[in-house]
Amino acid sequence: MKTKDHNKIKLWFDRLLSKSLFQQFALLALVLVVAFGISYLMLYISYDNWKEFCDKRDISEWLLPLYLLIDSNALNGIYYDHPEVHAWMLFVSSLTFIFGAFIFNGAIIGFITNAIERRVTNHRKGHIHYLNSGHQIIMGYDDMVPSIINHIFAKDANAFILLLTTNDADSMREKLQKMFNDDQLKQIIINYGNRTSTYFFKGIHLESSEQIFIVGDRTSSTHDARNVECVDCIRQYLNRPEIKQRPKRITCVFDDLDTFAAFKTTEIFNEVRDLGIEFIPYNFYTGWAKQVFVKRYYKDIDTPDKVYTYPAVFGKGYTEQGPKALTPEDTKYVHLVFVGATNFAVAFAMEAAQTLHFPNFNKNNKLKTRITFIDLNADVEKDEFITRNRHFFEVQSYYYRDLSREAIETESDNNPRDEYVMFKEENGYKPNDANFLDVEFEFIKGDVFSHRVQKEIRRWAEDIENQYLSIFVAQSNQRQNFVLAMNMPDKVYDNSIPIFIRQDRSDNFVTDLREADKKKSEKGLTYYCVDKEDNLEEKPREARYANIYPFGMNETAFSADDNSLKRAKLINYLYSTAEYSSHKFKGMLALDSMSKSQIWEEADAAWRKLSVALKWSNLYCAYTIRTKLAILRSMRKLTLDDTSLDLQELSDDEVNELAKVEHNRWNVEKLLMGFRKAFNEEDKHKHEEFANKLENNKELFIHHDIRLFDGLDDIQKLDEEFSRYIPWIMKMTMG
Repeated sequence: MKTKDHNKIKLWFDRLLSKSLFQQFALLALVLVVAFGISYLMLYISYDNWKEFCDKRDISEWLLPLYLLIDSNALNGIYYDHPEVHAWMLFVSSLTFIFGAFIFNGAIIGFITNAIERRVTNHRKGHIHYLNSGHQIIMGYDDMVPSIINHIFAKDANAFILLLTTNDADSMREKLQKMFNDDQLKQIIINYGNRTSTYFFKGIHLESSEQIFIVGDRTSSTHDARNVECVDCIRQYLNRPEIKQRPKRITCVFDDLDTFAAFKTTEIFNEVRDLGIEFIPYNFYTGWAKQVFVKRYYKDIDTPDKVYTYPAVFGKGYTEQGPKALTPEDTKYVHLVFVGATNFAVAFAMEAAQTLHFPNFNKNNKLKTRITFIDLNADVEKDEFITRNRHFFEVQSYYYRDLSREAIETESDNNPRDEYVMFKEENGYKPNDANFLDVEFEFIKGDVFSHRVQKEIRRWAEDIENQYLSIFVAQSNQRQNFVLAMNMPDKVYDNSIPIFIRQDRSDNFVTDLREADKKKSEKGLTYYCVDKEDNLEEKPREARYANIYPFGMNETAFSADDNSLKRAKLINYLYSTAEYSSHKFKGMLALDSMSKSQIWEEADAAWRKLSVALKWSNLYCAYTIRTKLAILRSMRKLTLDDTSLDLQELSDDEVNELAKVEHNRWNVEKLLMGFRKAFNEEDKHKHEEFANKLENNKELFIHHDIRLFDGLDDIQKLDEEFSRYIPWIMKMTMG
């Protein structure tokens, strides 16, 4: 149906009134001009000699019409001086005043009141923009936004943060009020806007912001696709010729693990990099894994300044009373058990495989880091996991057991090994072409609450002489996680096995429970028993829940590791300036002769040119520096927290051990990043006459150096060089 013309006029008028304050006052000015014209016309009609009156009283003839609108007595002076004025003119003057009173006492007050009310409404709804430059922009809102805000304030307490969201601004303020004080809330500006529309970018001055966090809402099924669209919209907006300024960094949150993994090897955001912007993908699950395995701490939701430390999953380091953990002579292997095959479990397992590598594997290749999944659908989850990481399982066999059956297990099938291995002897390869990795996976099908699975957990907990066990309860149901963690087999608590519990939101209950039991343990708890010879034994024990730790809380999800990013840039700088003919890095004397600012300038320039895959390779190398330092401390008979010798030069033995650890890590990293081991016909080590050409296969994610450390050529010297430069890297990134 066609809209009537008078409805169009109403629509135009309402839109005019609902727009800017300037347009409202412009309309008021127009009404005043019309009123003035009417007053002038009424004077002209009512009395011929009014201009003479203005001359006698020294009043401008243009002001009298205005007086008539404001003051009804203005015309009385004319009556007294000129009695010939007719009575009907009184009616004209009164009518003029009434009209004037309506305009000045009614319309003006109404416009001003409306303008104030409208501005307040626009402020509350986030339609008014205040920040012009140097601010931090967060696009979208979900439960991880408060942790991003805490991260920003931790780096700069005076930072101003602009939150762009299509959610109701008042409800956003209510959520933030629970977590931030009044001074911080004054620095958080909420603006209405859609992150995938460039229409809103100009108002928030996106181009002059310091950095941008693209968050979205992870509960949406289109979350990752819309965030990619948002990045593309930002690129288009910043690529305009009139844009002369750009933010330094864009951090984009991805929820899906496969999407996140794809962005580690593809150059989809090359054009963003070409604009001089650093692009950082972030995943909620892997971010938490880095907190547990790399940074090893979490913060309290209500008091962000309070920090709680996670235990090392690889033991406590050297102690006078106990073994020398992490040394080449250590006889234990690291064992991580994940209950549930959820996104958390998969992400944690992948990060553990990337970062947990130890020197005792080089002495005994049976001492691999073992990662176990327990799930009722483990047979299906196993196949999907293997398909995702097919090149890893082409060279490494895995364990699979079905504990859901009630059949009696025999000794032979107690721990059966399945193989999806292509590089094995029957296919024409050497024995050491397979199973040379220092990480292995195990899949157990069964209900974690069942007797058979509980019996297996108890067996692991009793085996403390052979393994460093940690249990991660990562099911999707938070209540089940809590119930299971509080009711593990007694040996788990007796032997102080750390239990990590997935919590959706608050960590308060788990943290308070652990802290209360730790206080009991600090006071001294003694376990008494009678041995076979009827002698009384007493042993120190920790309280039952002294080793439970929460993870995965939404509000403390974001934890950027800027130190690792800096170390990754330095690692790339060392390799990019290396002399490959002699396999040597730039000499320490040459580095010491350069200023720090020059080194960082060159390192940043080299980083910007780097492909996405190589950036991630350097990042994973940087993530393991903390573990390598723990290894060094243990080898030097120090505790894991003793940093006194971190900057000390490494001995030849230390260099040799860490070089092997680095290559073991590199093998796993390349396979999980999508590279595969070269087949016989592609292997430059087997066909040295074609080595130069075969090396080009790296561009196709085929790498000839995925092999045992001892099977490498002179390239292994670069692993040794990197190990020697760890103290220099630490020195450059201190403070």
